[in-house]
Amino acid sequence: MAETEPESLDEFIEQSLGHFGWKHFIQSILVSLSLFFDSQQAFIGIYSDANPTWHCTNSTICSLDSDICKLPKSAWSWDGPSSMSIISQWGLECANSFISGLPQSSFFMGSFIGGILLATAADSSLGRKNLLFLSCFLMSLTSMAIVFSTNVWIYSALKFLIGFSRSTIVTCALVLKTEKVSKKWRFRVNIVAFFTFALGYLSLPAIAYVNKDSSWKYLYLWSSIPAICYSILAYFFVTESPRWLFMQGREEEAMKILKEIAPTEDGGMLASRLLEVPLKPKAPSADFFSSIGELFGKMWATLRILAVMVITFGIGMVYYGTPLGVGNLGFDIYLAVIFNALLEIPSFIVTYLLENCRRRYSILSLTSISGICSILCVVVGNGVKGAKIWLELASFFCACTANNVCVIYTMELFPTCVRNTATALARQAGVFGAVFCPFLISAGRRNDLFSFGVFGVIILCCGIFVAYLPETKGVALSDTMDQQESKESTTM
Repeated sequence: MAETEPESLDEFIEQSLGHFGWKHFIQSILVSLSLFFDSQQAFIGIYSDANPTWHCTNSTICSLDSDICKLPKSAWSWDGPSSMSIISQWGLECANSFISGLPQSSFFMGSFIGGILLATAADSSLGRKNLLFLSCFLMSLTSMAIVFSTNVWIYSALKFLIGFSRSTIVTCALVLKTEKVSKKWRFRVNIVAFFTFALGYLSLPAIAYVNKDSSWKYLYLWSSIPAICYSILAYFFVTESPRWLFMQGREEEAMKILKEIAPTEDGGMLASRLLEVPLKPKAPSADFFSSIGELFGKMWATLRILAVMVITFGIGMVYYGTPLGVGNLGFDIYLAVIFNALLEIPSFIVTYLLENCRRRYSILSLTSISGICSILCVVVGNGVKGAKIWLELASFFCACTANNVCVIYTMELFPTCVRNTATALARQAGVFGAVFCPFLISAGRRNDLFSFGVFGVIILCCGIFVAYLPETKGVALSDTMDQQESKESTTM
């Protein structure tokens, strides 16, 4: 059956991207690889900032139940080399919660600030591809430089810069992938990105185990060098979003990309079909923050992005907090991280199965279950052996799935002209929630109420805000704010 002639730029792009071929697949894989290295930096602190195990060297005054801070240095020793963690290398085992949680909190604070300041760059001047390359490349260079840290203050400052550099990687990658396929495929290609993120997370226990008797600095070297190579590869072979190019008035570049990824028999028809389409591209804007003005210039968009940010704040607390807090559960840290990382894979399957479900109900159900399981970690305490780790895994699994659905949901809620900005702001709200996690986890070493209890209550309360958002299942993407308003007014 022949396709109807497109009546708008949006329909033209949808029809042009309707086929999913091997070129789409290669581009999807190339863009998704950035999340592999991003996840390594997000969770590398589980090992580099871990509190190592120790043993007594003087049994007359020392036992494993003793408070290490009240024992003389001669009475105990680390189980491995002191360089295996920043805690043991710089003598931070008795530091307060602020000092021990500062490096990882600095990382998330850098991610938050960078995400806010750079949120509009991909929608205005730089575009999706260039910002993705710069973010990944600068993150890798800073990660390599961190091995020269000589104290916790320099280390924390560099962690802040790593977080700042990588703040837009996930957003740019997901938006770029979404805008290069039709609505039929956008949910599925993002599953590939989530899967790649999980593989990066899963690679950490392997790297850490191989280097368990070596310095924590090797963790950063083994993760940063391949990331630099990938960044260079991405710069030359990843293509820009045709939707963004059209919105910037760069029709020739957009058409070239569409012809390259379209099937051979359709490539020659694109130019003639485009002549029949009423184009309304946006003139390139020199204002770096122009998309912020567009987003907050509409009351409906302002209320919408605020609601999304509250939801992602709660999800971020659990998504980042529970994996970082597995060391407090009295379980093997290598197995705990492996279990958490492996759960990302079935969460993608569940995310895929939820493609035909309502986004709002899915997010509300997942956040509720996650919050309840997190609170139960506090309730059961240490009374039931192994119960805490299973509840933590259940809480993380639901938060992970909710995060996946919420990312896709956010991209569907906003048009092309502000999509990257809105998605970045939503993501940074989740990262902002993670800023507090290291301090709560440090306090939670004495009482789980301050960590898992707080995580559960917050995600429960924040998940309720999804009730204020519209449903987007099966809705085609819009390019301008006016199109979004018009499309939603006709479906109400």
